[in-house]
Amino acid sequence: MTASSDTEHTIQKHIQGCIRNDRDSQKALYKHFYSFAMGICLRYTNDRLDAAGILNDGFFKAFKNISKYETSKAFMPWLGRIITNTAIDYYRANLKFADHVDIQDHENIVQVSSVYDKLAYHDLLALVQHLSPAYRTVFNLFAIDGYSHEEIAEMLEISVGTSKSNLFKARQKLQEMLKATEAKTYQVRNSEVDRNLLEVRLNTNMQ
Repeated sequence: MTASSDTEHTIQKHIQGCIRNDRDSQKALYKHFYSFAMGICLRYTNDRLDAAGILNDGFFKAFKNISKYETSKAFMPWLGRIITNTAIDYYRANLKFADHVDIQDHENIVQVSSVYDKLAYHDLLALVQHLSPAYRTVFNLFAIDGYSHEEIAEMLEISVGTSKSNLFKARQKLQEMLKATEAKTYQVRNSEVDRNLLEVRLNTNMQ
């Protein structure tokens, strides 16, 4: 038995335990998928406190409905959908999307380039967390989780045009933040160069 199949066997064993409401199995499954689930939660929040709340609610829902999980399918996508839906429920309950512009003819608007293509995941996460909750939620669902605007509109109870508008504005904001980050990095590097030149000159004068 390979390490991969052994791990899958262990996961299925814990799932069966969770179906029986075994606390040790719940704890083991929570620990195994903690990093995966927290990664999703952090994409939909701007701080770890909110992320932790969504994470715990998500696992509670997963354990409550785990008897509905089909063992013939992979567990991680099933859990991921529950965590994502929990994050969406959280923001639907705490945010109003109505004040965002509804762009019906979005195809006529020049698209901002996919700035996230050249970013490492942790860098992208840091930028996404600075987006407003409405922009961040639509960006995550469309650009990372792969939902269509029609699906997002139904999930968030907004229009398709509002979903497209929020995605467009999210990409604009990310582009602006990326440029600001690059400019700051350039300034820091220039300062380091200037400081090094000054040190060389001082050392030269002292000789």
